[in-house]
Amino acid sequence: MRGRDDLTAQIVAFLREIGLRVSLCALPEPTFLPGIAIEAGGLRVDPARLCHPGDLLHEAGHLAVMPPEDRRRQGARVSNDPAQEMMAIAWSWAALTHLGLAPAVVFHAGAYRGDAQWLIDTYSAGTFIALPMLQWVGMTADPARAEALGIAPYPHMRRWLRDTAGTPDDGAAA
Repeated sequence: MRGRDDLTAQIVAFLREIGLRVSLCALPEPTFLPGIAIEAGGLRVDPARLCHPGDLLHEAGHLAVMPPEDRRRQGARVSNDPAQEMMAIAWSWAALTHLGLAPAVVFHAGAYRGDAQWLIDTYSAGTFIALPMLQWVGMTADPARAEALGIAPYPHMRRWLRDTAGTPDDGAAA
């Protein structure tokens, strides 16, 4: 397995490439997840305190699935809305697939209230929880919709950052 620093660097580079702001800095204050703080729609990361680099993808997933105006205002605590949590999980799966990472990088032991292995098994079997929600906001497409649009299906993402508050006007939600 690759080193933690290499993995962190790969994930940070990806997040910056898709348009999320990531700053590396010391975070002496306690944070919800060790070494990660959300601030004004971006991530602050303390590599020395970061326990699981894959947690960056999940926290970024919360930001990515928010409408832009909400993302810009997002502070330290993300919503505990179950739909947003499921969308962040689905986004994280797409991201780890895109990056060629093992599922356990994001879905590590003890994460997701003890359901990490269940999530790995479920997604690995092709049961993509929250795919309809990501499709509804135009971020990806299920196989039937993808074929109609001439694009690759989930876990391929049409866009990594949600760009609307409602449904898209391109028929992806139809």
